[in-house]
Amino acid sequence: MGWAFAIFENEEPRALPDPINNAKFIRDLYEISDLENSKKGRYSVPVLWDIKSNTIVNNESSEIIRIFNSEFNHLARNPDLNLYPVELQASIDEVNSWVYDDINNGVYKVGFSTTQEDYDKTVNALYAGLDRAESLLEKHRYLVGDILTEADIRLFMTLIRFDEAYAVNFKCNKQLIREYPNLFNYTKDLFQVPGVGETVDFYHICRGYFSNFVGINPYKIIPIGSTSWVDWSTRHNRDHF
Repeated sequence: MGWAFAIFENEEPRALPDPINNAKFIRDLYEISDLENSKKGRYSVPVLWDIKSNTIVNNESSEIIRIFNSEFNHLARNPDLNLYPVELQASIDEVNSWVYDDINNGVYKVGFSTTQEDYDKTVNALYAGLDRAESLLEKHRYLVGDILTEADIRLFMTLIRFDEAYAVNFKCNKQLIREYPNLFNYTKDLFQVPGVGETVDFYHICRGYFSNFVGINPYKIIPIGSTSWVDWSTRHNRDHF
């Protein structure tokens, strides 16, 4: 059925029902959009929903990021922010390619490995990617220089979940993000960008990762997480760049 919406407002802390279609699952939205073809693919998130045509217009996160970067500036609180500037597009695309393959998708390759051989191969690729990012951040405040771009947002989404979920549930435990000097302070730096930290909900991160993947965690036990000793709002060391 895919992603489940809250049925009523106080069912789950900070989770809300679908206010447009009253959908119970993300599958409902796919079936509203295209009932005939809805069973041919996965009921994935995120989705960008158009209330005028009452349909999903996009379900690819990398494309949705760029749509929101430029197409709704007339509605944006910060319309001058550009996370994909023309002069950096080639560099951003190059970084995105290996960050996605080795890190963003890499943690899933590791977590869903079904043989020791697959695990060894994917976990080594993951940590090679993290080492590459750590080295890059030795020279620059951000991944492609001294300004925040979409490449940083995309990497941040994995880093902020890493110690909490991937290290435990996905067996990505060779080295934690808080053990990388540059990646750790970089993650704190991004967390402290106005508007970013309040989107991070460790309660939901834990509930999601430890409750939904029953093949990995059949008893749905939620372990004590790194939020017990990591305060992402403490001072970072990135200002010298």
